Amino acid sequence: MPSIDRLPPIPLTIRGPQEVPPGTAVERGAGFADTLKQFVSDVNEMQVAADDKTKKFATGEIKDIHEVMAATEEAGISLMLLIELRNKALDAYKELMRTPV
Repeated sequence: MPSIDRLPPIPLTIRGPQEVPPGTAVERGAGFADTLKQFVSDVNEMQVAADDKTKKFATGEIKDIHEVMAATEEAGISLMLLIELRNKALDAYKELMRTPV
């Protein structure tokens, strides 16, 4: 039976701060509020785009119903996610208010 060679130990190295690509949210220092504002803005844009596609479909400018339905569903799912985020934030706030000081 052939012998199994022992593997060398894995050296543990401590890494320094990771490089952050310029222009990213972490590099700019974007916080939770900025991220939330951007998400609300994105959801609003999706809602407006879905409404625009629906109007264009009604007037005959867009013939593909699948494009309209996909945009509408994407906007709806994004809105539901935003509502759930709001509900979770309110629940967290209420829990903090119940905490004795």
